[in-house]
Amino acid sequence: MPCRIVNNTLYLEGNLTKETVPEVLYRINTLLKNQSPNTIDLSGISNLDSAGVAFLDELHNRLAAEGLLMFQGVQPQIQEVIDTFTSLKIETPTPARKMGFFEKIGDSVILAAQNFYQVMMLASEVFYWSLIGIFNRKGQRKGSFIIQCSLLGSQALPILALLSFIVGFILALQASVQLANFGANVFIADLMAFSMVREIAPLITAIIVAGRSGSAIASEIATMQVTEEIDALKIMALSPVRYVVVPKFHAITVVMPILVMFSILVSEIGGGIIAIDYLDLSVYTFVQRSIDVLSMKDIVTSFGKSIVFAWTIVVIGAYCGFEVKGGAEGVGKATTSSVVASIFAVIIWDAIFSLLYL
Repeated sequence: MPCRIVNNTLYLEGNLTKETVPEVLYRINTLLKNQSPNTIDLSGISNLDSAGVAFLDELHNRLAAEGLLMFQGVQPQIQEVIDTFTSLKIETPTPARKMGFFEKIGDSVILAAQNFYQVMMLASEVFYWSLIGIFNRKGQRKGSFIIQCSLLGSQALPILALLSFIVGFILALQASVQLANFGANVFIADLMAFSMVREIAPLITAIIVAGRSGSAIASEIATMQVTEEIDALKIMALSPVRYVVVPKFHAITVVMPILVMFSILVSEIGGGIIAIDYLDLSVYTFVQRSIDVLSMKDIVTSFGKSIVFAWTIVVIGAYCGFEVKGGAEGVGKATTSSVVASIFAVIIWDAIFSLLYL
């Protein structure tokens, strides 16, 4: 295919197709070593295909970088082929501008506010259907409450017993060394009873439940979301919150105080072993002082904060499950997020309760 440069104009003639493009490219590279045209004349082109259009686009980009470049003498049928296959008319997306430091802070604050609003909306829906579900079991699976009590409560007892015993044993062991130095052995019972009832037992129980049951809630709902079971419930006019979340909410509200009470008893056994064996206290003295140091306010506070912890774990787990995106990877991320957020929220609630009930 002949091509030449005359008066800063590149003339192309003949067929510009996939068969001739390599030859034309070689000739043009030779010509462009000595000259730089600003116009391309296509009046001599008789046949053009998509490969030829791609070649013209590349040639245009190459020569336009050195100055203004124009096409001339384009026949209507050739122009139609160019308009069909050219990539020059495709707009190149502008890269997004990187946010500054303060913009990132503002974006994080806005995102956190939106997430908090969505969590509150979900919590309000959960509380509404939970209240309705006490009097009307319609829209819930038969026996789901008992099943969830077993999953969230009784099956958590072994790990809770082990950790509570170890925590009580270690706390008493560390405290006994200092109390023995001052001859205040009897106060180990006061320390164990007050610390376990008011603070440690509800907190450690909530953390165990968040890691064990909260992750299970999030992964179950996330899997249902990914497999479109949530959409199927909506199509059947069943509320996903009422059908899936409410039984868990009712169950954990009942079993959480029981778990806390169990944790207190087991941790007291662990502390009692140290008090009786290391500090030479009698069983009667340890038990009697543990009971005398506590008031009804302490017990109500302990069970009250445990219920709030339980509600927080269920709502956060359900939220992370409903907001899942993607497949199996999204389920894993939702499970991890629910555990981290639940433990963080439980600690914040515990700090608030400590400030309110000192």
